[in-house]
Amino acid sequence: MLLMRRGKPDEAEPFFRAAIARMTSRNPNPYDSEPYLNLGLALLMQHRPDEAYDAFYKATWTQAQQESGYYYLACIDCRRNNPELALEHIDRSLIRNSHNLKARALRGLILKQLGRETEAARWLQENLDVDAFDYVSRLESGDTETAVRMMSTRVSSYIECAIDYGEAGFWQKALDVLSLCPAESPMLWYYRAFYSSLLCDADTANAALRHAAAADSLYCFPNRLEDIEVLRYAMAHNESDAKAPYYLGCLWYDRRQYKEAIACWEKSSRLDPDFPTVWRNLSLAYYNKARDPEKARACMETAYRLDESDARVLLELHQLYGKLNMDLGSRIRFLAGHLPTVLTRDDLCIELCTLLNDADRCQEALNLILNRHFHPWEGGEGKVTGQYAFALTRIGLISLEQGDAGTAASMFRRALSYPEKLGEGKLEGKKDNHLYYFLGQAERRLGHNDVALACLRQAAEGDEEPASAMYYNDQPADMIFYEGMAARALGDEAHARSRFHKLIAYGEKHYYDEVKIDYFAVSLPDLQLFDDDLSARSRIHCLYLIGLGSMGLGQYARARECFDQVLAADGCHQGALLHRRLLTSMLQ
Repeated sequence: MLLMRRGKPDEAEPFFRAAIARMTSRNPNPYDSEPYLNLGLALLMQHRPDEAYDAFYKATWTQAQQESGYYYLACIDCRRNNPELALEHIDRSLIRNSHNLKARALRGLILKQLGRETEAARWLQENLDVDAFDYVSRLESGDTETAVRMMSTRVSSYIECAIDYGEAGFWQKALDVLSLCPAESPMLWYYRAFYSSLLCDADTANAALRHAAAADSLYCFPNRLEDIEVLRYAMAHNESDAKAPYYLGCLWYDRRQYKEAIACWEKSSRLDPDFPTVWRNLSLAYYNKARDPEKARACMETAYRLDESDARVLLELHQLYGKLNMDLGSRIRFLAGHLPTVLTRDDLCIELCTLLNDADRCQEALNLILNRHFHPWEGGEGKVTGQYAFALTRIGLISLEQGDAGTAASMFRRALSYPEKLGEGKLEGKKDNHLYYFLGQAERRLGHNDVALACLRQAAEGDEEPASAMYYNDQPADMIFYEGMAARALGDEAHARSRFHKLIAYGEKHYYDEVKIDYFAVSLPDLQLFDDDLSARSRIHCLYLIGLGSMGLGQYARARECFDQVLAADGCHQGALLHRRLLTSMLQ
């Protein structure tokens, strides 16, 4: 079934036959006939209706499959122009489920085909009494105006209705439904071409294919199994159409058929090298599935070069540069070179702010943040507030190094609360150990010993055990480091060293862990566009913890080595950059 759902009926067929062989090895009429139904569907999708017919008949051996089995038998009967037998089979299907709307609509079609107009009209009205949104029954009852008003401009409704007609061989009626749609969509035209070809109307089919190829691809997302056959037909009969392989590639990617998706997108890019979206999709496929980061980079750069107004692609290209560990200066110059586009998105803007903070250009980052009103977005939790607090903290530390404790204390206090324009408040339970530690140091220098003592005591409180930093609301490891530093400042060296040793112990214990995202994972800290090696990310985190612990214990050479290893793997690791700078200041 998995192969069937992924558009591979030819590969699914042997498995269904194997299941049937096993079930019938001792009993020709097995307890469960579902494999026969599935085999019939696989054969029907492969245009082998005669074999499918036999499989569907065998499926009706058990009650559970009679509803679907007899329905598909009736569909094939209609294709064979045998309405009498089709009526018999559809009636048997309705015995099992009288509210099967597709079967009820098909019965109305069959009655009309048999010339039993009065009975058909009464039956179709009964269908509408059961479900007023049964579009096939409404159209067959002659109420076309209401049907069109109800379907409105939803292209999917017209296509689904056409598929219901086409399933039973009513191809002209399928075409008539598609022609009623007031909206434009490439898939409408592809389906019109497909059904026209089944009616042997090559001229109309070719005209529809040309129209589909020229239609706007925006918001066109094929997602049905039936779409695969239609798009394959389009590719076979209009070899110059670059959009059909693009759409089919999107569908294959959704069905996890990555090799087929890449092949389709590569064909589309050859036919129309100026279409940016196909290059963007190829980049994702090359990086995430083909494991070819250089090809991914070339494709994403091509996508952005073709449309430099696309801020989304700019964000994705910037993220790809991060995955490829491009140096900090180059990344800043890249975003600064496209600043008008950067400023159109909150997430891009905060990416630039992050890089500026990483480069110790914190005042520029702070100005950029304060000159903008941010709005919350999925995956952006904690990003704006984090960079706001980081910029103020670093400015405060620089002031403290320069002997201006008053300015430093002011900056640390500002970092403890967030202005409304950041679009996000402080998480419940957030400790801010580092800020209270730095504030305590600044207040001491100002001679405010009581205030300093209160700040240091608050900084010394918090969780004792380190954890992975997979989710944005996890306590950062830095907080445990500053718990230890605060304890040391309060004269409790044993308490301080225990914190530092725990950081090192956690890092050494979990360095070789194989990490996976939990099935129910929420609140991931980053937009997961490109696959990340979570185990490698965990090793970086463990090295960072060991570096912090070593720094606290005075093992400065080991700390520097750990921070350098972190930055070799991730040149923009903000914590490692900050603490390596702090370590350098301590040793001067």
